[in-house]
Amino acid sequence: MADHRPGAGAVFLDRDGVLNRAVVRRGRPHPPASAAELEMLPGAVDACEMLRAAGFILVVVTNQPDVARGTQSQVEVEALNHEVRRHVPLDGVYVCPHDDGDRCPCRKPRPGLLVAAADDHGIDLTASFMVGDRWRDIDAGRAAGCRTAFIDYGYDERRPRWADVVVGDLSEAAHWICLMQSEPREELRAGL
Repeated sequence: MADHRPGAGAVFLDRDGVLNRAVVRRGRPHPPASAAELEMLPGAVDACEMLRAAGFILVVVTNQPDVARGTQSQVEVEALNHEVRRHVPLDGVYVCPHDDGDRCPCRKPRPGLLVAAADDHGIDLTASFMVGDRWRDIDAGRAAGCRTAFIDYGYDERRPRWADVVVGDLSEAAHWICLMQSEPREELRAGL
């Protein structure tokens, strides 16, 4: 883990579809079945290096409901996270293994994962960004007080009601985040 000043901003990243290729079935994204199947998305590693060079804490926040559903083990989720960490220098990985019916505070769209990471790493949520490819990611970021970047892959599911920016991939999101890093929050919101 890198040393960061207290109150630093973070970039929260969903895992599947943001850092690594999601497996799309019937128009909906799913995680790879195993670490051997994990494929990092083009440009994702460079985008994370750009964000780290800009001074951001990098944290993955990921829903993995297949653990609760019994279709993927916690061990396999950890193996996938380990493989992602081999490619990207992350400060933390926060996983919600629950399903909607569990009604836990950490399952996105609730902000529990982001709040826990902020507490653990001294992150200023209002100076932070959430990047995701699903409405749950964007709603969690907004609920935590972060600015949001939605990667739109055109999945066959609900879209977020509102995001600060819509982009095609993590590289575009990273460039936007670096531009917005110096923008006062109030001025940005007033311009929307």
